Amino acid sequence: MTLEAILPPERVLYDVPGGSKKRVLEFFSTFIAQNIPSLDSQEVFSRLISREKLGSTGIGNGVAIPHARSPHCHSPIAGFLKLAEAVDFDAIDGEPVDLVFVLLVPEEADDNHLALLGQVAMIMNDANTRLQLRRAQSQRHLLELIIHKIREQPDP
Repeated sequence: MTLEAILPPERVLYDVPGGSKKRVLEFFSTFIAQNIPSLDSQEVFSRLISREKLGSTGIGNGVAIPHARSPHCHSPIAGFLKLAEAVDFDAIDGEPVDLVFVLLVPEEADDNHLALLGQVAMIMNDANTRLQLRRAQSQRHLLELIIHKIREQPDP
């Protein structure tokens, strides 16, 4: 299972309204439930919020990687959101977040899912990548950039 395979073009979202961490997670939960009928928006939201209560998924440098397990998720699902304005995400460095990479994995997630999470972290830890993503002027440009960065990564 590759990161590119679980991030189709329609799940790379540009200029998403922010407001707050809660609103961003609500937005994604509603969006993904509309995109994948087997998922319930409230259940997805509840699981993402529960994971945030364990500790913020804001990894620093304006990036968050919210992730959760779901019994209704049959294979890993990814979404990438470039927010219109940065929001407080309780990140480890205290900086607001504007780049959000969401991962949902099956309840019985294995090491492959940890590898996907690690790959996302590697991509998003690169300062040049973050700068390019922030400078993207359209959804298409954002999609091209993120797919290019994923393809540059060594296989897990």
